[in-house]
Amino acid sequence: MDNEVARYNKTDVRSNWSPRYTLATITGNTIVYGFLLLLFIVTFFPFWHIFILSLNDASDPAYGQFMLWPYDFTLDSYKTVLKDAEILNSIVVTVGRTVIGVPLTLACVSMLAYALSKRELVGWRGINLFFVFTMYFSGGLIPTYMVVRSLNLIDNFWVFIFPGIMSIFWMILVRTYMEGLPKEMEEAAQIEGANDIQIFLKVIIPVCTPVLATITLFSAIGHWNAWYDSYIYTYNPDLKTLSAVLVKILNQFQTNDMLNAAQQLANEQRKMPVSSESIRMAVTMIATLPIILMYPLLQKYFLKGMLIGAVKG
Repeated sequence: MDNEVARYNKTDVRSNWSPRYTLATITGNTIVYGFLLLLFIVTFFPFWHIFILSLNDASDPAYGQFMLWPYDFTLDSYKTVLKDAEILNSIVVTVGRTVIGVPLTLACVSMLAYALSKRELVGWRGINLFFVFTMYFSGGLIPTYMVVRSLNLIDNFWVFIFPGIMSIFWMILVRTYMEGLPKEMEEAAQIEGANDIQIFLKVIIPVCTPVLATITLFSAIGHWNAWYDSYIYTYNPDLKTLSAVLVKILNQFQTNDMLNAAQQLANEQRKMPVSSESIRMAVTMIATLPIILMYPLLQKYFLKGMLIGAVKG
């Protein structure tokens, strides 16, 4: 009896078995993974090339050529850059605007999104249209500059914070996410005696972590890479951001002082360990690495927040 059952089970398994990998599957996977590998190489290699040049001695005859690793490793370019007072000051300004601006943006965006997620709000449709209107139409650069000047924000650190503290697109993402939350959570909190502020802080915010992490990443990248507002609204060198200084360096307007400092080291060592090219590569890496290191930490929230926040229109 047992032999017949075993024989039946083996026959049934064989009849339902199908090969997992067919020629079409293998070919398709090869094409997909090959394309992804090619895309990775195309996007990663320029960054890697900049990184290698920043670590290679500028006096090396092979400098600037195709290199997968530094032939003559040195950190002189980074030492030269990090000794420059304006670079150090710009890093402080950039870190400061990011640390202050991101939490304020999250607070404003989440509070407005929570209010507009209540369709019973009086004038809900008109208020939404008012904010959406600003996404498509603006006064332009000159009126914006006049408003900023009238607020006494020219050459003021807070010019990096207040004009861009609200993003309607981010607000719509968060509002849509909140509209998809179960209403029973708020009703249960109201039964327990919680008011709107308590519900917002203790019920809504904890379950909005994915979309808020997405906004955090967007806002942090925006503040860290911002240079145009520094270029327009500030004239004081002490208020220039790292990206604004990087723009000047990439345009070869500011490498002379750093090269003069490096020249003294070169005279002692009878070689020139840095050049304008290596300085630009080092500054680019310093401006890029923090965001690159931040992205993997928020990637899982980024994908989930973008998908869920965009389900509803």
